[in-house]
Amino acid sequence: MKVTVIGAGNVGATCANVLVHKDFLEEVVLLDIKEGTAEGKALDIWQSAAIENYSSFSKGVTNDYAASANSDVVVITSGLPRKPGMSRDDLISTNAAIVSSVTENVVKYSPNAVIIIVSNPLDVMTYCAYLTAKVDSKKVFGMAGILDTARYKAFLASELKVSPKDIQAVLMGGHGDTMVPLPRYTTVGGIPVSEMIAKDKLDAIIQRTKVGGGEIVNLLGTSAWYAPGAAAAQMVEAICKNENRIFPCCALLNGEYGMNGIYLGVPVKLGKNGIEQIIELQLNADEKKLLEDSAVAVREVMGALDKMRSASATN
Repeated sequence: MKVTVIGAGNVGATCANVLVHKDFLEEVVLLDIKEGTAEGKALDIWQSAAIENYSSFSKGVTNDYAASANSDVVVITSGLPRKPGMSRDDLISTNAAIVSSVTENVVKYSPNAVIIIVSNPLDVMTYCAYLTAKVDSKKVFGMAGILDTARYKAFLASELKVSPKDIQAVLMGGHGDTMVPLPRYTTVGGIPVSEMIAKDKLDAIIQRTKVGGGEIVNLLGTSAWYAPGAAAAQMVEAICKNENRIFPCCALLNGEYGMNGIYLGVPVKLGKNGIEQIIELQLNADEKKLLEDSAVAVREVMGALDKMRSASATN
């Protein structure tokens, strides 16, 4: 099988590196607009194959979408980070243009590919890619929930001094401050988390999870890449191996949770066709309210993109 990762920055290169180490793909193509970047990183990754004992070949190209042809899965990490003085609408406009152009080329060369969006702002960029791709929404979705859940599990594991492998959890909603962690669906070795930790400490962990990306930015001066890259790779693996794994992903809702036409983080089953099923949890009143509040924030950003596209169409 073949996977293309578009954007050879920190996240894209990490995703490609994690994928080849899993050793289930024939080829991973890394594509970037900056001359030599993808080629150099892919070559460096390939040269570690003999050391790390894997066979998946990594190839880098500059703006050559023909090299991505017939990919089974394409991961899009392209886009610019928000810079000082840049408004939210400026960021949306800039990255929407990038994601739209990339998606057009992806569909041109790999019309049957499953497309995973990692570009930010995540929810609206996934919506942008869906509008551009004009394919079934089950094949266009975003990576956010896996990353947010991983952060939540990491903080819990540190506090409880347990392995993160024993923690199961679900987060829903938008990617950002309005995300909705669900303690009621969080367990440690099958034990409800509420029996393992005091409420005040759990509330503090939930709050830290909501601003987890910002914590990394404050420490590094740039956004995270190891965990986001690994999260995207985990999604690719579930699809390519048809594992039917349950993950929280940014998916288009068409009636689920009483919502329509919105990309929002929800638990899904991932398999060879992309999203095989959107899973509807039985939320209580408080959880529903949090999810609805998150949806309002996401719809606002999606509306900003719609206005930009409408204005562009009339000019």
